[in-house]
Amino acid sequence: MARIDRYMLSQLLVLFGFFALVLVALFWINRAVLLFDRLIGDNQSAIVFLEFTVLGLPKLITTVLPIAAFAGSVYVTNRMSGESEMVVLQSTGSGPWRLARPVFVYGLVVAAMMSILTHFLVPLAQDQLTRREAEISRNVTARLLTEGVFLHPAPLVTFYTRQIDADGVLRDVFLSDRRNSAQGAIYTAAEAYLVRNGSATTLIMVDGLAQRLSTADKRLSTAKFKDFSFDISALVSRDSERTLSIRNLTTPQLITGWDALAEKAGERLGDVAEEVHSRFAQPLFCLIAALIGYATLMVGSYSRFGVWREVVVAFGLLIAIDGLRGTLVDTVRGDAALWPLMYLPSLVGGLLVVVMLTLASYPARRVRRKKAAA
Repeated sequence: MARIDRYMLSQLLVLFGFFALVLVALFWINRAVLLFDRLIGDNQSAIVFLEFTVLGLPKLITTVLPIAAFAGSVYVTNRMSGESEMVVLQSTGSGPWRLARPVFVYGLVVAAMMSILTHFLVPLAQDQLTRREAEISRNVTARLLTEGVFLHPAPLVTFYTRQIDADGVLRDVFLSDRRNSAQGAIYTAAEAYLVRNGSATTLIMVDGLAQRLSTADKRLSTAKFKDFSFDISALVSRDSERTLSIRNLTTPQLITGWDALAEKAGERLGDVAEEVHSRFAQPLFCLIAALIGYATLMVGSYSRFGVWREVVVAFGLLIAIDGLRGTLVDTVRGDAALWPLMYLPSLVGGLLVVVMLTLASYPARRVRRKKAAA
């Protein structure tokens, strides 16, 4: 690799790292606020919050990488043009196609990063995140231990405790169970304790009153009790077997046996095809994003007002190509045989890059056409 190629590539990678870091931080803060409210509201610890944040980062980074690749390419091309470095290089015989070589290598580096994420890191992180969410959803104790708030740990179930002592004693407990349409039940107690027995959780209520209302004859039955145990494990729905998700499988696990995977996961064959080929199409889109940012600015001519017009055009092309990719997802999911359509946006972007670099290679021809049109 020539020295100028190494110079441009180093500039591109440095700016890519900067934009990626800034964008990840912005997206992460937005998601972390919502995640923090949900987890801390369920009495989860800060360790759980950090764990969920780390597990969500790979998927977040896949969203940011194409934008960062595009921004780094646009910024470096604009800076080199503004500082006349591009003029000097082109005057020595390096045309737009020759200068696109380090940008292409830069796009390949970003595409390699995206490939590692989409094929391995994101599925593994999503699988672990699904496991942890299932464990937390089964943690009845954490969902009930919130004092002074009427909670609904399950549909048609209401729980309230006025105070939670330091030793774990629940004071003034209220529990309403309306899951049985024929008979509703309300339990109140002066004290209560949560006892874990393996995977089961039991609420022991002391000095309370049980009220049962029969909806058929509107008869209310009451009974005082000294102590009463209530199994609350069923308040949180649990799946005896974790459902297979194709999004939690690495690409080597998805390459073959689509029919069996679709049947086991309860998905359509098109869903499996879209998931597999989207993991190959996303790295290609990163490469195209980098090349579009470079090629669009190379087509533009010098202007004392800057290159903001070319930047807007490049960003519009990127949004249009990404929008095309989004519209084709449902088509592929409906018919697995149409999986080549997943690569159509990258193909369209590649053709645009070829056209723009060809136009940039013959600036005199563009000038003659403008004069002829005038």
